[in-house]
Amino acid sequence: MPKPLKLVTSVASAAEAEIIRQLLLAAGIHSISQRNIGGPEWGPSGGQSVFVDEAQLDDALAVLKADEGAISDEELTRQSEEAGREAEQ
Repeated sequence: MPKPLKLVTSVASAAEAEIIRQLLLAAGIHSISQRNIGGPEWGPSGGQSVFVDEAQLDDALAVLKADEGAISDEELTRQSEEAGREAEQ
């Protein structure tokens, strides 16, 4: 039986979701992201939700709180542009 997943955070783009997923993975927490349905955005620029196993939710939230503000706007811009180029290919 699959383990229940819990929402850790929602972000504005696939690039931001990937950064969050990498932060969590570095802490040993596996996650998945999914594009939010129902919003006006589509593709890599659309909003994303990041989920973790229910048993790791508290640890994931602690990791994100500890890294709050650690991701620069420049890094987010670079990741967004890279995701856009990948989507065009």
